[in-house]
This record gives sequence, C-alpha cells and structure tokens, in this order.
Amino acid sequence: MNVTGTIRNGIMKGTHSIFSFFKKDKNQVHPSELGLVVNSLPANLAAKSFSQLPPDTQGKVFAYLDSASQYAIMETLPASASAEILNGLDSDDRLSFFSGIPEMDRAKYFILLSEKNKKATQVFLGYPDDSVARLVDTEFAAFSRETTIEQACARLREFHKDTDAVNVIYVIDEQGKLIDDIPVRRLVLNPMHKTIADIMDGTYVSLNVNDTKETAITKFREYDRVVMPVINNECVLLGVVTVDDIMDVAEERNTAEIQKFGGMEELDYPYVKTPFFSLIKKRAGWLIILFLGEMLTATAMGYFEMEISKAVVLALFIPLIISSGGNSGSQAATLIIRAMALKELTVKDWWYVMRREMLSGLSLGVVLGSIGLARISLWQNLHWYNYGEHWMLVAVTVFFSLIGIVMWGTLSGSMIPIVLKSCKVDPATS
Repeated sequence: MNVTGTIRNGIMKGTHSIFSFFKKDKNQVHPSELGLVVNSLPANLAAKSFSQLPPDTQGKVFAYLDSASQYAIMETLPASASAEILNGLDSDDRLSFFSGIPEMDRAKYFILLSEKNKKATQVFLGYPDDSVARLVDTEFAAFSRETTIEQACARLREFHKDTDAVNVIYVIDEQGKLIDDIPVRRLVLNPMHKTIADIMDGTYVSLNVNDTKETAITKFREYDRVVMPVINNECVLLGVVTVDDIMDVAEERNTAEIQKFGGMEELDYPYVKTPFFSLIKKRAGWLIILFLGEMLTATAMGYFEMEISKAVVLALFIPLIISSGGNSGSQAATLIIRAMALKELTVKDWWYVMRREMLSGLSLGVVLGSIGLARISLWQNLHWYNYGEHWMLVAVTVFFSLIGIVMWGTLSGSMIPIVLKSCKVDPATS
C-alpha cells in the first residue's frame, strides 16, 4: 500500500490527520493546500478529515473546497458549526455554496444565516446561474468625494478585513451610484490631508449585474484587473467581483469545453467524485452517435465493394486517408473554437475563415498526398512491397484522395463551430 493509501486508512481509523499528507509544520500549511487534499478524498474521508481540523481553520479551508465536498461536509456537521462556517465566509464564497447545493436543501441552511447574510444571499440567488451576480462579494469599501485620505484609511483599518475586495476603494454619490474607483496604493502615495476627490481620475471599468460570467472573464483579461465593481442598470454599486473567482470560472469553462470537445457531456462534479454510472451516462451518448456515424461510413463503402475488389491494394490506404481527414478537421475545429473563445473571430467572419481554410486544406492535402505518393513509389522501386503493375495509378489515386479528404475535413472542421455558434449552441460540442 502506498503512503497516501496508508494515510487515508489512518484518517478513517482516527490514527492520522489531514496534516499527515504534509512534511512541513501544520502552522505553515496554507488553507488552499488543505482544501486540495480534502477535495481529492472520497466524501466520507473528506468529512472525517475536515472534522479533525481546528475550528478556526475549518472556515478558511471550506472556501477552497468544491461543491461536492462542501455539501458532504455540511451534511455531517452540527447546526451550530455549520452556522459559524457559513456566516464567516466571504459573501461570494457563501453564494457559491448555495449555488452548488440542491435547491431542495437550501432552506435548511438559509435558516442558519444572519439576517444580513440571508438577505444578500437571497437577492443574488435570484439571478441566472451564468450571471455575474452569482460571483458578487458585497464586502467592499465605498466613500464619498469629500472623505479625506486619512479618514478613508482609518475606516479601512476599522471596518474591513484583509481581502482582495479592498484592494480598490469606490467613490459613490448620495444615491449609492458609482463615480470612480481608486487603487488603495493611491491612498498610500498621497498626503493624508487630500480628499478622495483630489485623487480621482474620473474613469472606471465595471460589470453589470446582468452580465454573463463569460463577459466578466473577457473584461478582466482586457483590463488586467484584480477586482471589478458590479452595478445595476441605475449605476448603483452592488458589490465587487475578484480575480480569484474569475479564474475559477475560467477553469470550469475550459474543463467543460475540453470534455465536450472530447466527445462527451460536461461532468457535474470532478472526475474522482462523479458516480460510476453517471460517468457512463455522460460518455455513452456521444459514443453512440459517433458509432452510428461510422456505421454510415461502412455502409457507404459497401456500395463500392466491387470496385475495391478489383484493386484490393487500395483498401490498405483507406484507414490512412480517413484518419487524415479526421485529423485535419480536428485541427481546424480546435483553431476556430479557440479563436472564437478569445473573440478573435465572430460568426460574421465565416467567409474569411472559409477562404483561409480551403487554401490551408489544399496545401496540407498536397503535402500529405506527396508523402503518400513518394511512399508508394519508394516501396515499389525498392521491392519492399509489390503494389501491382498499376502501382503508379494507385499512387496518384492516393495523392488526389488525400487532397480531397483533407480539404473537406479542414473546411467542415472550421465551418461546423461557426454554424453551431450561429444556432446558439456551444461550438465545443463540434
């Protein structure tokens, strides 16, 4: 049994703790490292190891757990411990927890929240799952124009925790409408007697509460922000979104796209925590569709049985030719899907893509076809294989077949994502 297996059994028996996974002192272990270990454990071990953590550490680690682990752990904790953890979370982490558990179970955890936390959570849960509202942190620092830098610094020290959300302060008017954002470093670099109005630059970048998470990812990337304000349609400041949450969303999106691109449905939970039969169900659908498609290929080849029987040697190259078409199509689809994800291309660029990929397909087909022709010629002349008296015709046939199928694979691979996008379907499913 390996060391990890020994420690896991020890956790179950109570002879080991989660800190046994680390060689350094437990006071030097970051909560994210503990969270990574808990996430890697089965649900029963995850709950067991979490219960062994000191109470003041549990809340810190909880924020780094995936939804499946959080739910499994909450089911085992007494109400008092659950209430302490949930009320101690940052508002965005608390919202993430409630978004990740079954709706039928939300009520029993809502009653554990303080009135302030309950109201804020209920408001933002009313927005769609894919909206920025599900990422909002309501713990932010806002000041009026007349506030002095000295007063602002004093209020930051007195009322705010050391989190990413207060890396930037916000200037609002009497109605709570956003006027400007100011990095905290600007407070440090200016005299204490100056007012907030004196150091404003009058420009800011914000997200609307109805924006999608995809929009948020794009804006964070374009403007290189670590935190961004969230406003409503009246420009009232509702909260902030931090870059760590955006990175988590981007990772989830990329994972889902990779899974779809691999020919399967998106997993609801991490691979190690997805039930076996659920995993089979997610994978079987697309495999069946692809298998039926390949059956059509076999049926089509059946119509040319007589022709193939007259030149059996051509059958040797059919897998080679078919795979070349598939590979070229996969290449094109990958390039176009990624370009669309990065906003380099839109549906309106279809004609540009078609022209470019037709030329690319032709060029690649000539390259591969030339290699195929050279291979047949070389093997025949060196007497390594006898392709028959019409070997040159076989070589030419393979040459032009590769050109045709690579062109078709490249064209279809590039156009299908664009067609799916125009139909409001995720291009990654191509």
